Amino acid sequence: MLEDLGSLSGTPWVYVIVSLSIVLDVFVPILPSGVLVVAAATTAAGTTTAADAVGSVTARTSVHGGTPHLAAMFSLVLCAATASVLGDMVAYRLAWRGGDRFDRAIGRSRRLSAAQERLGAALTRGGGGIVVLARFAPAGRSVVSLGAGVAHRTVREFLPWSALAGLTWAAYSVSLGYFGGQWLGASWASTALSVVALLAAGSAAVYLIRRPERRAAH
Repeated sequence: MLEDLGSLSGTPWVYVIVSLSIVLDVFVPILPSGVLVVAAATTAAGTTTAADAVGSVTARTSVHGGTPHLAAMFSLVLCAATASVLGDMVAYRLAWRGGDRFDRAIGRSRRLSAAQERLGAALTRGGGGIVVLARFAPAGRSVVSLGAGVAHRTVREFLPWSALAGLTWAAYSVSLGYFGGQWLGASWASTALSVVALLAAGSAAVYLIRRPERRAAH
C-alpha cells in the first residue's frame, strides 16, 4: 500500500482515493479510511525526508522553509475533513428520508445496535461533544450520522459537530502520519506505529463514552 501511495504522492489521485474511502466509510465501517489517511501522510512526509537527507537540490528547493511540505499536510487534513463531513451528511439525509428502513438495518447488526444504544444514551447525557468522540470509536460515526437522521435532528444541531469531529479526526490522523514519516521515514514500521496510535485513540473514545455507564452501574 505504501508503494502504491508513494507512486501517487503529489498527484490529485491520492486525494481522490482518500476522499472516496472516507465518504464510503460511514456506510461500510470496515473500510480502512483512517489507515489510508495515516499512510498517505506518512508516505508524503517520509519521502520528502529521505530526499532531503541525500541532498537532492529539487527536494531542498521544494521544501524550502517547510512551507510547501506543510501545505501538503494541510491539504490532506482539509481533504479528509471535508470528505468526513460529506459522508456524514449523505448518511444523515438518507436516514432522515428512510428512517424506519435504516433503523431496521442497524437493528440487524449486533455491533451497530449495541453502539447505537451506548451512543444514544451518551448523546442524551453529553450532547454534541459525543459526536467528536464517536468519530474515533469503531462504527461510532455510522451510528451518530444515521441516528441523527432517524431522530430527525436539525442540520443546525448536527452539522457543526460533524465538522468539528471530522476536522479533529483528520488533523490527528495526518499528524500521526506526518511525525511517523519524519522520524522513521516512509516505512511499514512508521505506518504501523501511527495506526496503533490511531487505534489507541479509538479505544480511549470508547472508554470515555462508556465511563458514565460504568459509574452508574456502581
